[in-house]
Amino acid sequence: MRPRIAIAIVALSAALTAGCSGGPAPAHQVTPAPTPTGTAMPRLAAVELPPPLALPTSPLSVSSQQVTYTREGRTLRTLIWAPDRPGHYPAVLFSHGLNGTPEEFAPLLKGWAQAGFVVIAPAYPNTTRGAPSLDVYDVLNQPADASFVLGRVLAGPIGQRIDAKRLAAAGHSAGAITTVGLFTAGRDPRLRAGIILAGSGLGVGTDFSGTPAALLFVHGDADPLVSYASGKATYDDVPWAKAMLTIPGGNHNDPYLQPESPAFKTVADSTLQFLRLELYGDQAARSAFTPTADLDSHL
Repeated sequence: MRPRIAIAIVALSAALTAGCSGGPAPAHQVTPAPTPTGTAMPRLAAVELPPPLALPTSPLSVSSQQVTYTREGRTLRTLIWAPDRPGHYPAVLFSHGLNGTPEEFAPLLKGWAQAGFVVIAPAYPNTTRGAPSLDVYDVLNQPADASFVLGRVLAGPIGQRIDAKRLAAAGHSAGAITTVGLFTAGRDPRLRAGIILAGSGLGVGTDFSGTPAALLFVHGDADPLVSYASGKATYDDVPWAKAMLTIPGGNHNDPYLQPESPAFKTVADSTLQFLRLELYGDQAARSAFTPTADLDSHL
């Protein structure tokens, strides 16, 4: 492991092992990179895209199932939420944070499924709650785990209900770092969009590569675990279509995990509109990304 990455992961460990529900502010404060000026952001539309899909007109009933996959001795219990109605749907690969579980994100993920998405959420072997010992260094192995799970799902029975040309990844905290990794060092070419919730490129880098994929960052500016500055610096390095939603006063967990949090609805609505825009091709969803004081958008 290169020294800079090792130092970054040690800093991540110090921050995140405080727990997903709180902890002291991290010592690794990153100065945001300057936002490029005078440079047109490349649009994902430059890539050949399938035609728009018809959006569901009302919330769909959703079923869930659990499957288990094994990669090189790594057990990956995976929850899948899918619309009950027959059809081919876009899919979102979701990664939980350190000491987290897929189940605790059910309010957010089921909302995506009710809107017409298949949601695939693995529990990572060494960072999920209940693991024999939490290992923050293992986050570096998770992009490969995520890609493996996606491939197995696509090859299985549920894959017959997924539109393999309409795939996104999303994640929170260490799972957001995992998601950044799927567009950098562990680039999965099947993905055409991503959502980074309270994450950064710590450990996985910001060498974004491959076919352009639109990315949405969401970050609380009072996050005590993964600093807002580190998330903003990663966002600034994205060379593709992108947007960053700032949650004023938002902490590390409540906007994504607590439906009673005032910010949760903002996160649920903005992520859903992003997925509709990028995976369904719903141009009406673009209106949700008009730049404001809290939203920087280049979508």
